[in-house]
Amino acid sequence: MYYTRLQVVCDPEFSEILMAEIAEVGFDTFMENDKGFEAFVEERKFNEQLFEEVKEKYKLVNPLLFYWDKIQKQNWNEEWEKSLEPIIVDDRCLIRAEFHKVEGNYPYEIIITPKMSFGTGHHQTTYLMIKNQLDLDHSNKRVMDAGCGTAILSIMASKRKAKEIVAFDIDEWSVINGKENIENNVCSNIEIHQGTIAEIKPLGAFEIILANINKNVLLQEIAAYASYLAPSGILLLSGFYTNDITDLNAEAIRYGLNEEKRDEKEGWASLLLRK
Repeated sequence: MYYTRLQVVCDPEFSEILMAEIAEVGFDTFMENDKGFEAFVEERKFNEQLFEEVKEKYKLVNPLLFYWDKIQKQNWNEEWEKSLEPIIVDDRCLIRAEFHKVEGNYPYEIIITPKMSFGTGHHQTTYLMIKNQLDLDHSNKRVMDAGCGTAILSIMASKRKAKEIVAFDIDEWSVINGKENIENNVCSNIEIHQGTIAEIKPLGAFEIILANINKNVLLQEIAAYASYLAPSGILLLSGFYTNDITDLNAEAIRYGLNEEKRDEKEGWASLLLRK
């Protein structure tokens, strides 16, 4: 399998915004560097026309350069993994790779080897999701993890004593990586599948649904999430900017979901909604 690799040279402070825009046109794996970032998409899924619209939108940004090439699927993040630093969320959860030395004691510890999947705790949205999970009662509840990436949120739910977790992602590599992380964290109550929520068709209702995905996907799938939520169930969302909250709330209200809490970190946001 071949991937299109886009190398972007930009101001590092602008990387997050541009990565979010590029994610909207199909790119699903990103690796930051000191000059900007690299983005990857399966060659057959690359939509050049949509990408040109993004380029036109940001044509006045300086510096901003794009370079293309084609590569075979591989672990592009290998060198990045080696320099990965542990993350501490709210002084209660340590997120680390297997090769990190453990320093200090925390109520929760999650071991994540990210490879090409999203969800290491380093991105603001993953941090926000984990932070909210630390305050959310998971005990003996069924949890859905939509767009699970590394399965970090599923693992957190398991460690928070959830009864059962159903996780899924459209990317095969994420599912493979998620299974490895689930095994490394000794979580026996997580099922992980490849596909969308419509393809997976989970059985039964869920007391908690977790979804850290981009805004457009969330808007498309809020109706589905609501249909799977048990009465008084919680939908915890992230993957969007603070200025997207209004649009997401407007869609959520249509399906009987009301905001109970919002959180923000460096321009990114999370929403906790109740049915």
